[in-house]
Amino acid sequence: MNILLVDDDYLLAKGTAKLIQRLGGHQVQITDDPAEIFCQCQTGNVHLVLMDVNLPGAQWEGQAVSGADLARLLKTHPQTAHIPIILVTAYAMVAERQALLAASQADEFCTKPITDYDALLVAIAQLNPTNATAK
Repeated sequence: MNILLVDDDYLLAKGTAKLIQRLGGHQVQITDDPAEIFCQCQTGNVHLVLMDVNLPGAQWEGQAVSGADLARLLKTHPQTAHIPIILVTAYAMVAERQALLAASQADEFCTKPITDYDALLVAIAQLNPTNATAK
């Protein structure tokens, strides 16, 4: 599966990507550029997005955007609406989780820092659009 990892902390993202690749056998690309996110997702080669909620400095069409904003934009665009999105955030309270999932229209939520990669890989497998038996 091709996963797009969106995170502004490149070193943390690189470590996360390596673990997902080694443990799950997935291909992972890293970016924090909204234009690249939309470009990559519209190519049809992205099967799942891991989206950090906090993306300081990220802008789309002249407006500051968060990962939750980008997730909502991807989920409301006909070309990218089908791509599963897992939000990744340090905001771990249950109330925040529900609000972020509702606002972003993301499919799942993962707390940051990611420490339980087995649980993350299960979530990825369950959302894998190429694995019809996983759902």
